[in-house]
Formats: sequence, C-alpha cells, structure tokens
Amino acid sequence: MFYRHHVFFCLNQRDAGRPCCAAQGAEALQSYAKARIKALGLQGAGAIRINKAGCLDRCDLGPVFVVYPEGVWYTAVDEQDIEEIIQSHLIAGKVVQRLQLPDQTT
Repeated sequence: MFYRHHVFFCLNQRDAGRPCCAAQGAEALQSYAKARIKALGLQGAGAIRINKAGCLDRCDLGPVFVVYPEGVWYTAVDEQDIEEIIQSHLIAGKVVQRLQLPDQTT
C-alpha cells in the first residue's frame, strides 16, 4: 500500500440551490487538513495523503470526505473536527464515530 491513509475531500460545486460540499466550506477544511498533515511531518509515501476530489455523491451530508483504505466517510464543520479526525483516526487508528456518516450501501 503506497499510503497508510488516503483522504479524499469532495470539493464539488453545484448550481445555486443544490447542496454541495464547496458551498459548505469543504475547500477550507481540505486545505487545513493538508497543512496540518504537512506540519506534523505525516505526508508522503507510506504515510498520509490529502486529496481534492470531484463529487462523491453525498453532498447533502456535506462537507464530506472519505478515508481509505478503511472506506470511512466523514463530515466536519470546522477545523476542530478535522483536528479530531487527524489525531484520532489518522494517527491513533480510532474512528471518530460522532463525525462518521452512516453507511448507505443497502
């Protein structure tokens, strides 16, 4: 596995009136996560990668992002939520259940 964790933030922007992650501050949250991972020295091969993504088709729950390889979907509203996910999930390996999105594969 090239990255221990690969995180994709939906930055999709839709027409006015339709929910989208971009309108809910996703870009700022993605930028914060990327900067924090870099500041902590956790970026790169064998570590953590923070990426932008197009529509992940869950914009109504946004902003949303997904952490692989676990396939854990999250929402976050501010930098404190992102920091909690970094510290708990990406560093300590514990899913932050209060920010985890429900599985809708059924």
